[in-house]
Amino acid sequence: MSVAPLRTVDTQIVPDAGAGTESGTAGTAISVDGVRKIYDTGRERTEAVSGVSFDVKRGEFVAILGPSGCGKSTLLMMCGGLESITSGRIDIEGVAMTQPRPSIGVMFQDASLLPWKTVLENILFPIKILKRPMAEYTERARSLIDMVGLHGFEDKKPHQLSGGMRQRVAICRALVYDPDILLMDEPFSALDAITRDEMGEALLDIWEQYTKTALFVTHSIREAVLLADRVLVMTRRPATIVEDIRIPFGRPRPRDVSGSPEFNEICVYLRSLIESGHGAAQGRRSGDGPVLQPGRRGA
Repeated sequence: MSVAPLRTVDTQIVPDAGAGTESGTAGTAISVDGVRKIYDTGRERTEAVSGVSFDVKRGEFVAILGPSGCGKSTLLMMCGGLESITSGRIDIEGVAMTQPRPSIGVMFQDASLLPWKTVLENILFPIKILKRPMAEYTERARSLIDMVGLHGFEDKKPHQLSGGMRQRVAICRALVYDPDILLMDEPFSALDAITRDEMGEALLDIWEQYTKTALFVTHSIREAVLLADRVLVMTRRPATIVEDIRIPFGRPRPRDVSGSPEFNEICVYLRSLIESGHGAAQGRRSGDGPVLQPGRRGA
């Protein structure tokens, strides 16, 4: 795969003029507007997500970054119709989200493979549920298997695979029916560091070929900067978005970018936002966020 040259970047934050999108605007795949989530047991009310708003354009890869337990996964599940919304609105392609849709693929923290089925059967399981033509999608499944490096493992059961291999199967299963949007909830969090890096590269290869709209939850700063076009930084509960940062490295994403000083500067800035718990984006719709502009220098 050819790679784009490394772009230099200064970590001064400047407004990204013209980057914003309004809810329902053409080109918007996901629109989250004033969303709150409150868990009410009758004896206690806990606000998990507080007034979150952001847009994701079609074909954009957006990471949601924040400390463990801050409500990132809750927000993602609401975007997938897997968790109810207390107030606010989520639109997918301009239509209010009220229940799961075939146009949305989901990857969870655990691969959640069926132990009695083979790799190929697990990947094709959504096709069976959706009652689509099996022969057509079997060819697609085999192509995905080759892409993630699992050729020769089609007939293996989950217990015969490593953790990284099981997550590769989960990626294939989420993509086999060709969803428009891919939601990923810390899919690599249980993997060791080396395997996690390998999975990140595999995901980049797949995303750069298929260019799906992606919303990716992680608590790894490095992972967010390596994979995403934008990073939404969330606070501890009740979760809000305190900053929306555009990552300036081009596509295809250079595989050696994580070793650059510019990459590390962005990571340091994001860590400072998480540790301080506040940023410049409070009170502004996320999607109108600042960008780390290449070559931009302060006065």
